[in-house]
Amino acid sequence: MNNLLNNVLNKCREYTKNGTVASYIPELAKSNPEDFGICVVADGGSFYCAGDFSKSFTIQSIIKPIILLLALLDKGEEKVRALVGVEATGKPFDAFNYSDQALKCENINPMINAGAIALCTLINGDSYEEKFSRLLSLVRKMADNPQLEVNQDVYISEKTTGNKNRALAYMLKAYGMIGDNVDDILDCYFSACSINVNSFDLAKIAFIFANKGKNIITGEQIFDEKYARYINAVLVTSGMYDGSGEFALDVGVPAKSGVGGGIMAIVPNRMGIGIYSPALDNKGNSCAGIKALESLSKELELSIF
Repeated sequence: MNNLLNNVLNKCREYTKNGTVASYIPELAKSNPEDFGICVVADGGSFYCAGDFSKSFTIQSIIKPIILLLALLDKGEEKVRALVGVEATGKPFDAFNYSDQALKCENINPMINAGAIALCTLINGDSYEEKFSRLLSLVRKMADNPQLEVNQDVYISEKTTGNKNRALAYMLKAYGMIGDNVDDILDCYFSACSINVNSFDLAKIAFIFANKGKNIITGEQIFDEKYARYINAVLVTSGMYDGSGEFALDVGVPAKSGVGGGIMAIVPNRMGIGIYSPALDNKGNSCAGIKALESLSKELELSIF
């Protein structure tokens, strides 16, 4: 497997030149577009890595399935679906021109910014500091890494420049979908997106989603398998932004990307995959990361379809 991963990286490295690093968050513009790493966790917990797999980057939108998970754990499916739908929007992740009609839950889903911001309100906690603390604890537990922390430079950069997310939050409030203080909600959301991870962390998180919520290394059932099915289904249709349909055809597994350059891919009952390559296409997905997953999917017959 290590040889395969090295071969995939060598074959797909040229695609790092096809994209550009995210610049709308100024701190992300400092990323090295040539960085490229991959890690796979499989075979009962064995891990295989290649390239810059230990390089830290911020989780960004890959936090969204974990926000969804915690909202489901705290409030249940009925309340989550009353607030946020599950249909793909076909729009960019930060879009806010949804409709001339009143905004409804079916217009947004948990894998776009508006949906994830709304779901922050369903996390239990007496304050948004407590809500975020519980979210961070869940990420640490799933990644089996108690050292994970917020990248303060990226957090400040997001908070300073996140006017589009402010517009989304105020739109949600205008339509009565959220009621709490917008700045408090966004502080939780910006902090969540700014958690530092690496490819190995993402692969371990993905491996738990792949195994129906169970850490098969320790035997602990972290969450009910019905929530793993829920989240994996949403990721198939919406996890790769408005490139999700093409990704389903070419790779065929649940996955979530982030503009920090990460991709978390879930192969149900088989493996978890974490990739880092910050050069992005025009939809916000890692160019080389997608090509690497296409190659792995063909080599190992990963597609669920």
